[in-house]
Amino acid sequence: MQPPALTACELAADAVEVGGIAAPWGVKGWFKVHTHSASAEALFAARDWYLLPSSKPPRSVGGKPPAAPLFTGCVRVRIREIKPHGDGIVAQIRDVEERTITEALQGSRIFIPRSAFPPPKKGEFYWVDLLGMSVVNRQGLALGSVTDLIATGPQTVLVIQDQAAGIERMIPFVDAYVDAVDQPQRRIRVDWLPEYD
Repeated sequence: MQPPALTACELAADAVEVGGIAAPWGVKGWFKVHTHSASAEALFAARDWYLLPSSKPPRSVGGKPPAAPLFTGCVRVRIREIKPHGDGIVAQIRDVEERTITEALQGSRIFIPRSAFPPPKKGEFYWVDLLGMSVVNRQGLALGSVTDLIATGPQTVLVIQDQAAGIERMIPFVDAYVDAVDQPQRRIRVDWLPEYD
């Protein structure tokens, strides 16, 4: 039976997958959060999270059989508290204080409406906003479009697919190589030559 804290709903049209529910943490309904980005401001800013079931089959934990799924489709939950813990994040859903529920939620995918993201600081960008942008170099040559971003520790790397050349490029997203990000035009200008690949 679905707990009252999980409200069936439609997924928001502008929803972005930002992470997932990892392992339970403690016995009071807290859980660890796996984030898709090194920047988790959206998770801290939004109090309503949308959950979709895991795309992977449930697995056993500690030798116990996997918990039965609590829901199908999309549910909305209200977050009571979220906080940093060590090098990660833990959270608790309002009106959920049982570990058994967080065990059953393990693997659920977390979505937040893009409209609920806090405005980024000047010169900073959300990864989701960079995806799909075209990339051109200083000479005006099209290098492809952004298909992914990779956090490599000290910096982020743009993964660019060049359909015309049939190749993938990786360009560090740092001032030394990125001249400008034009969000209205959905274009990134870089100091990069095709032969650098």
